[in-house]
Amino acid sequence: MWSKQINANSESAMFPAAPDLVIVFGPTDRLADRTLIDRLAHRYDTAMIVGCSSGTMVEGDRLDDDGVVILGMGFDRTELRLAVQPLPSSDLSFAAGAALGKELAADGLAGIFVLSNGLNVNGSALVAGLRTVIGDRVALSGGLAGDGARFADTRILARGEHHADVVAAIGFYGDHVRFAHGSAGGWQPFGPVRTINDAAGSTLRGLDHEPALALYERYLGEEAVDLPASGLLYPLEIWDPAHPDVRVVRTLLAIDRDAGTLTFAGDMPQGWKARLMRGMFDELINGASTAAHHALDQTAAWGTSPSACLAISCVGRRLLMGQRTEEEIAAVAAALGPGIALAGFYSYGEIAPQNQTAVPCLHNQTMTITLIGECA
Repeated sequence: MWSKQINANSESAMFPAAPDLVIVFGPTDRLADRTLIDRLAHRYDTAMIVGCSSGTMVEGDRLDDDGVVILGMGFDRTELRLAVQPLPSSDLSFAAGAALGKELAADGLAGIFVLSNGLNVNGSALVAGLRTVIGDRVALSGGLAGDGARFADTRILARGEHHADVVAAIGFYGDHVRFAHGSAGGWQPFGPVRTINDAAGSTLRGLDHEPALALYERYLGEEAVDLPASGLLYPLEIWDPAHPDVRVVRTLLAIDRDAGTLTFAGDMPQGWKARLMRGMFDELINGASTAAHHALDQTAAWGTSPSACLAISCVGRRLLMGQRTEEEIAAVAAALGPGIALAGFYSYGEIAPQNQTAVPCLHNQTMTITLIGECA
């Protein structure tokens, strides 16, 4: 297997051979540009081409807010398949996930990398739908397309077209392909622990019998006028009180001021505990390094080195850290060392296994790492 990351703006950049898989990350308007799509299809006419939009792309150990980043991979013993499902509404997320699973389920399925539209989706329901079909032994990771702090339009690139409301998934088949994952946040909790007393799916109505939006507005003060974007700086950590050691972070996607509700990127189960969080730069950067090290540790038994790294972090981390965001990517690159092609994007939700349980789930405000290699 070989992997190489290039920038689409560099006409002279070349892959060492014709790639089998091309993964593309770029701004929404660039991914909707027919000229770019046609150029990619012509240049990589034998490859599977899949991608998504973002406000910020990962290009090696640096960030790019404007360019289109391409990760090419060539496999020796691995088969690839692509599945695409419509996803016009978040209410259909579970069904879309299950449909993807049915399309890809086959003997030899070793892993799935999924990219979804980032606005009309319940990410945790999407993952749950996939898991009902493929189980938990198949490696599963990916992310929800982004649009920076605009929350206006996200795009998926698949089958030679750009789509606003679909989810695409790549299936990897065979005994030789290998995956390793890591995830870490670095956010610090503050304020009291509260109980989710009123919620439906990803919509949160009440915490401790207080309207959720009113509570957020009180904590954010003057920053509340910039909701939902300012809410990215104050995610919620949630957990099942029966399993307090397994926690996930949820990020805000939308608000309804008339109803007093908040809509998050994943489920907000009633009865679960919740606590507001805030970020400290050094802790977030250390979290990114921890995620990379956790994934790299899993590759010790491979007998070969990973070839590619897909790094998917959260737009909330980007907004909070600003110019220092590049430090978390540099920390990932330093942990991985040379020889691993590194590409990724800043998302509206990250999909990866839990470190504690290895069960795939939706993360928010988290750096997630997917390492891919191929053994002899």
